[in-house]
Amino acid sequence: MYSIEFYPGWDKHFNKFDRNTRQTLTKKIEKQISETKARHMKQGLDFFVLEAGQYRIALKINERQNIKTIYFVGNHKQYEKWYLSFIQ
Repeated sequence: MYSIEFYPGWDKHFNKFDRNTRQTLTKKIEKQISETKARHMKQGLDFFVLEAGQYRIALKINERQNIKTIYFVGNHKQYEKWYLSFIQ
């Protein structure tokens, strides 16, 4: 079992989504307490990515402390802009 933490600013785009979208994304995040499926982000970044339809959730996983930290939640276009800021 993992605990979920949220990095400051993670909700920049999340709060602008409609209620149904926020509920869907919240359920996906809650599943991460017990679920271990996430693909590793490319470009050598230390993040994992979850997909929920056209939305992306970026997180880091600390296996030693069983903590998953959510860093970003947004649509695919917002996600591309977010991760490109790390590699440029």
